[in-house]
Amino acid sequence: MCVCGRVFAAPLERGFDQAPAAAASSEAKDAAYWEARYKVLAAAGKYEKTPYRYGGMDRGGMDCSGLIYTSFKEALSVTVPRSASGLYDWSEKINADKLQPGDLVFFKTDKSGNVTHVGIYAGGNRFIHSASEGPKTGVIYSDLDERYWAQAFYGAGRALPGSGSDTPQTPAKQHIADADGKTGKPAAAANSATKSHFMLGLAAAPTWNAFHSDGKIIRGFAGQVRLGVETFAIPMIFGLEMRPEWDGALGVFRMPFTLSWGINDKFRIFAGPVFSVGDPVLKTANGDRHYSNGTMWFGAAGVTAAPFIIKSSIGEFAPYGELAWQAYFPDSKGKNPGADFIAGIRFSTGLRYTWRP
Repeated sequence: MCVCGRVFAAPLERGFDQAPAAAASSEAKDAAYWEARYKVLAAAGKYEKTPYRYGGMDRGGMDCSGLIYTSFKEALSVTVPRSASGLYDWSEKINADKLQPGDLVFFKTDKSGNVTHVGIYAGGNRFIHSASEGPKTGVIYSDLDERYWAQAFYGAGRALPGSGSDTPQTPAKQHIADADGKTGKPAAAANSATKSHFMLGLAAAPTWNAFHSDGKIIRGFAGQVRLGVETFAIPMIFGLEMRPEWDGALGVFRMPFTLSWGINDKFRIFAGPVFSVGDPVLKTANGDRHYSNGTMWFGAAGVTAAPFIIKSSIGEFAPYGELAWQAYFPDSKGKNPGADFIAGIRFSTGLRYTWRP
């Protein structure tokens, strides 16, 4: 989005305490703007470890835009928009590779399509913000290369004019180094979105007799060992799974090898070949019904869904459910669509663990 109709591209080019005069030299302007950026970063840094609180703007608790609002108010005596989306609309849009300390970074963290999170870029590819969830919450420093933030990154904005130099001029340079711990040319956040991340996963789940009324609740068990890769240039998760399964209703052991894909780890589809051991027989009211072709090049397909994911310092945990089709075809004479449906459908729910190296 372009910001039009302003006299100045950066909204705070003149509108803050100790702003440089229009006739000031470019060196004097650079020094003044770097000093202002330092003051904003220093004000934000004072609130590090403050807990997250929705709507908060003080040491008792802060949300992400509350940190920005308070930092600019304390540092420059200016009032900025109070929401992440409002700050995005208000700021001058810049490319991620032009980020300088004191600029704003914006993220989309849900499916609403709106900007929902904001932080202040601190240099060295880090930013300070108030996080509402994750291994650490509250006012913290994070890295734009972290998987979650790289995936959620939406854009960058500028409140104070940028400098022709990639590093602050004295005296602001040392101040920003003190507040951030790093100086130098910022890495391009946009490049982080082109990286891929690998993941390893384990899962276990009982298979339920959702369709077969033989008096048993559990039909069998299904496991999973997964090697996956998450891409950010085109948001997608691809996986290769080995899925050992015991089907007590049919009396067989199966080993599907499947490929899976989805736009995130909450919903994926999978399909692949299956190796089956045993004589598949389903007991029905009309006698035993025999099946064949459990071993096939295309023997399984389905969907897997996780309603929510719990992140921790040792990985991610998620309850999940799967609905799958499995290739069994009747050998018995006569029609029994109910039994054939039961033989061909698996429903399971369980828990999975994912580790991202």
